[in-house]
Formats: sequence, structure tokens, C-alpha cells
Amino acid sequence: MVEEVTRYIRTTVERELWARAAGRCQFSGCNKFLYKSSVTQETVNIAQKAHIYSFSKKGPRGWGILSKTKHKLNDISNLMLMCHSCHQKIDQDNGGTRYTATLLNSWKAQHEQRVEIVTGIAPDKKSHVVLYGANIGSEKSSIEYHTCVQAMFPHWYPSDERPIQISTKSELKDSSPQYWQAEELHLLKAFERKILPVIEDDPCKHLSLFTLAPQPLLIELGALLTDKMSVESYQLHREPKSWQWQDCQDNFDYIVHKPEYTKGAVALIVSLSDYVSKKRITRVLGDDAAIWEITIENPHNDFMQSRQQLSLFRQRLRGLIVDIKQQHGEITPLHIFPVMPVSCAIEFGRARMPKADMPWLVYDHDMETQEFINAIELKGDLHARQSK
Repeated sequence: MVEEVTRYIRTTVERELWARAAGRCQFSGCNKFLYKSSVTQETVNIAQKAHIYSFSKKGPRGWGILSKTKHKLNDISNLMLMCHSCHQKIDQDNGGTRYTATLLNSWKAQHEQRVEIVTGIAPDKKSHVVLYGANIGSEKSSIEYHTCVQAMFPHWYPSDERPIQISTKSELKDSSPQYWQAEELHLLKAFERKILPVIEDDPCKHLSLFTLAPQPLLIELGALLTDKMSVESYQLHREPKSWQWQDCQDNFDYIVHKPEYTKGAVALIVSLSDYVSKKRITRVLGDDAAIWEITIENPHNDFMQSRQQLSLFRQRLRGLIVDIKQQHGEITPLHIFPVMPVSCAIEFGRARMPKADMPWLVYDHDMETQEFINAIELKGDLHARQSK
């Protein structure tokens, strides 16, 4: 004999259902507020309590695994909070083949997990996760969201279960001018569409950046963000392979080399991931180029391990840019030759003062010719240029 029960749902269960759903429809993709009118914004209860396994044995999903324990049909585990139209959709699915109990259970779990994560974060711990990947030479850049979230803990937690994706899947090679034009345009449009609304309207004003892209594009992304936005740039480490920040050696510092000449074109080499021969620069700018350099004692591609190293880079770089500007003036173009970690490239761009700094001509290493090519030009206010 199957125990007979009524459709009555206890007040404690209904209260918990509202709390778990955060007052929103749990039908995937709906997320509608259920305590106010979407038209007049007046307070009104438009919520319905939908059964996953049907209350009626002849319902679209039947009793299923609850056929022997019918008293559990009105338990919190078998109920979803839904608006009228979504409730109608799942209950008019004859046979329950489209909206199965398995599917509805997964939607319920995902919705409630999202509510728990987002509402459980203190406001000063929330951060928008931004993923930016673009082709580097012949390599495709892909970034795994969950490994990024692990690297943020315990300093930051994602403000949403979905990251802000501004990545591209271009088939163009970075040795072609078309690549830089297309990628720069995509970056500007993606920034305007996905990141600018966060900066302007979202109460959470912190970004966690995970990037794998050519350095000129990362410098431009940093310049778009500026240092007015609260940003943490993460670095993918090779040993051990992780985005997690490590500890830094106490005696670490950056080294600045000043130029021998001061009358030619002005260049800045950022040789952190590898050595850069000055002959490669003079082949582009001429023998009388005024070459500045910021480097470390032993440049290599996995030196950036800690937040402290990145913070120190910001400090040294800002002072260096001021020195270069004082020596050569604000209107003289600065030719930048970056060979550095991705986190440094972002911070390099953020150090730029849009209205005060000289124009920047950012170069990239061309794998085909083994020479530097002019990739991107940064001058004036990028936000003003972006809005045109």
C-alpha cells in the first residue's frame, strides 16, 4: 500500500525553497524574480511550487524513485520554485521526455549552488573572473576556468559562476598586419561590451585577469583598464604548472639600464623572460637609438612567481616611465620591445597615463623573420578612441 498524502506543503519547506532559490525561477535560463511584477515592479507573489517527480502517478514524470515513498513528494528535494509559464512548460511535457527528472534535478542543484556561492561571499572578496586568450604564434591559447578559480582562493571568490570571456579563435597568424588589426578591434569591442558595463554599473569593481595572448594585446588591455580599476593579474607558472601565486625570494629586484645616446628614437626594452640584444633594436630604429632597459639578473620565462614581484615591477616601471618622459619629452614616441610574462604585460599597460604619457609604439617578435615588428600604437585616451 502506498501512503496517501495531500498537496499541502509545510510552511517550513516553502520557506526553505524560497531561500534556496533566492526568490527566482529555477528553470534554467529564466531566473525571473518571483516576488514582484516584471511590468509594474509592484510586490506580488508569482511563485509556484513545481514537483520534479509528479504529485500524480500519471503526471509527466510519474512518481519515479518515490513510488515507494510517496510522502517525500512534497519534500524540499523534490520541489523547484518556478514562475507560472515555466511550471506549465515542464508539466505539459507528456511522458517527461524533454524535461526529465534528471534534468530538473541538475537545474535545481546548479541554481542553488550558484545562490550559495554568490550570497556567501563578502562584498570585499568578490571578483569578476576575466579570461582572455589569443593566438601566440602558431599556438592556440585556452584557459581552464576552474583552475583559475582555485588560484584565486582564499583572497578572492568569483562574483558569478560564469567568467567574462573576451578570448578569440582567429585563424590569422600574428606575423600579418591583418592579425593585429583584427585582434585589436575585437579586444576594443569585447571590452566595450563585456567589461565596461562592469566598471560603470556593477557594484563589484574588482577583476581577476587570466590571460594568454601576445604581449602587445595584453599591454593594450591593461591600458584600457588603467590603474583606476581594482585588478589582479595572474601568471601561469610552468613549474609547478598552476596559476597559484608562490613565495618570492627576499633579495629580488629589477635592474634599469639607461641609454648611451639621447638624440635618436627612444626605445624601452623589457627583457624579463629572455635577453634582448640591442642590435635587434638598432636594426629597427637606427644606430643612434636611445635605448632604455628594465631587466633582472637572470632573465628566464618562469621567474614571475609572486604577487610581491609583480607589485615591485609596477613600482619600478612607473618611476622609469617618468624618467624617460622627463629626458625625452611628452610628445616623443616611445618604442616598446616587450619580452616579459603576461602579468607584467597587463600591468605595463595599466601604468600608462592616457593624457600625460608619450605615444607608445608596441612591437612583437615575428617568428618568421626573427625580427621585431610594429604591432600596436597607443596614444591619447583609448576610451575616447573606443567610443568613436
